[in-house]
Amino acid sequence: RMTMTTITLTLLHLAKSTRRTAAFAMSRRSPRPSSSAARDNGQYLYYHPSSSTLRLTSSTSAVKTSSETQLVQDMLYRIRECNNMPEEIKASLVNFQVDGVILGKVRPKMAELLCSVAPSGKGSEVFEMANPSSSSMKPYMTLSTRSAGTTVESRTQAVASVMDELRNEGIVTGWRDELFPVSDSFYNPPLFLIERAAVTTMGILEYGVHINGILKPDTPSSSRTSSTVVKDPPPLMWMARRSKTKSKHPGMLDHIVAGGQPAGLSLMENVIKECEEEAGIPPEIARSNIHATGVISYESFEPKRDKVSRVVLFNYDLYLPKDFVPKPVDGEVEEFFLWSIDQLKESMARDFPDPIKPNCYVVIIEYLLRMGYISPETPGYLDIVRELRSGDCQ
Repeated sequence: RMTMTTITLTLLHLAKSTRRTAAFAMSRRSPRPSSSAARDNGQYLYYHPSSSTLRLTSSTSAVKTSSETQLVQDMLYRIRECNNMPEEIKASLVNFQVDGVILGKVRPKMAELLCSVAPSGKGSEVFEMANPSSSSMKPYMTLSTRSAGTTVESRTQAVASVMDELRNEGIVTGWRDELFPVSDSFYNPPLFLIERAAVTTMGILEYGVHINGILKPDTPSSSRTSSTVVKDPPPLMWMARRSKTKSKHPGMLDHIVAGGQPAGLSLMENVIKECEEEAGIPPEIARSNIHATGVISYESFEPKRDKVSRVVLFNYDLYLPKDFVPKPVDGEVEEFFLWSIDQLKESMARDFPDPIKPNCYVVIIEYLLRMGYISPETPGYLDIVRELRSGDCQ
């Protein structure tokens, strides 16, 4: 509590500095605490020239700032779990290109392996190394026109025969029987299709959809009738726990719905399909409550498997009715549950005992920033904004 003596002295000082404070009033700036504020019992007394009033600000705001700074650092740690392409690895990658279009980035040993596989029935290798016309450029990997042909169908079949061989050797794992389009851009037609599990073998751009399942709690009825303006309570987010039988990240926490973007479906068609298959969300609820919110991208390197991931995720917010409860349908999820905004923030900690799947963290971080739960004045905020789209976003 401020003493009367402190307040009186501060007011006298301000009265003697009318001209100086008038200049501050013109610029709409407050004095700095170190020179123009009195302090007593953990509080600052501020004078704001534009309003000629005193304002008490608790020093606990410094604690909040420190806590948010740590949260931002934890968020950057989570982003870098996904976006972890070392510069020396990036410089070593071999371009995979077809018809003059770069489609992928391959590790040298993986390129050597791919070029050595001659599937039965093809007579020769499907992949081959080629020298560029300019001596200043590195050799690149491409498809042999003799073995793979020049059509989408023939290339798809030829590449599939190679990936079948690698699957039998245990190099390609987690087979999905799901074809992904292979192109240099999301909006260009594919040059061929490839099994989803084999995408990282050649560092091909892969796309997916991630859905934040949002539940907005009701504002208490007492607040509606009060003359005081009360903010709506913060939303909750539906979370999922992955099945322990999943080939990747078994048992980890996950989004309510997420999935790769297969060939032959639009983004919205895929969102509706995944919502129904993974969480039992009826199409009519999904269509009427889904909102596209943006994109994140990242690149990562898996040293153990010597593979490269180049990922673009389309993000959506799905506002679910309060009386709807998602349910596991296709066996990929064990359970669904609700988390608060505070729980989402707590889960960012590096030592959190029950972490979320790495790329889901990135989408959730984008949501927290977009909805204003992190102040842009916090150091590291702009690093997050930049690193959310560090990948090849095409």
